[in-house]
Amino acid sequence: MTGRRRTEDGVVLPTRLMVFSISAVALAGLVFVATQGSDDADKAKPASSQSQPTFGPRDNTAPTITPTSTPTVTATTTPKPPPVINKAKTNVVIFNNSNVKGLAGRTASKATTLTWNVVATDNWYGTVDATTVYYGKNMKAAAQALAKDLGIARVKPAIAPMQFDRLTVILTGDYKPS
Repeated sequence: MTGRRRTEDGVVLPTRLMVFSISAVALAGLVFVATQGSDDADKAKPASSQSQPTFGPRDNTAPTITPTSTPTVTATTTPKPPPVINKAKTNVVIFNNSNVKGLAGRTASKATTLTWNVVATDNWYGTVDATTVYYGKNMKAAAQALAKDLGIARVKPAIAPMQFDRLTVILTGDYKPS
């Protein structure tokens, strides 16, 4: 081996070549970003849905168009009957999340009087923004009916740790039983 000695440092490039390479990569990146745009301008837009009459080279008169009458068809839809809710078979738990002593018990008595199947009352430990009826899968209509019966404005899907096979009522300080 004569001449150059190779070390573990690698090959050293001249400074001008390195600056040129970095500049070329940066410029390519800028061109790429600058040419990116919305694809909306490239999409073709459909022509008007009404066709215009065409005239032949020797024909300078417009064709006569006579309106045709089409029979009016009205769709009759029968409204769906409201779902049947069996209050006596719908399990309900009522929690008090307020400083009002006995609120859950009094609300449970009212719900029971209205034939709802109240299976438990207790205190709720946690934070709930407003009095809410929570419902499990396929129980939204029942939750809306219970909320109406109790004068509660908010109905939402149940969340953990609630049980999803029943309606859960959480009463807060904003609830004013009637």
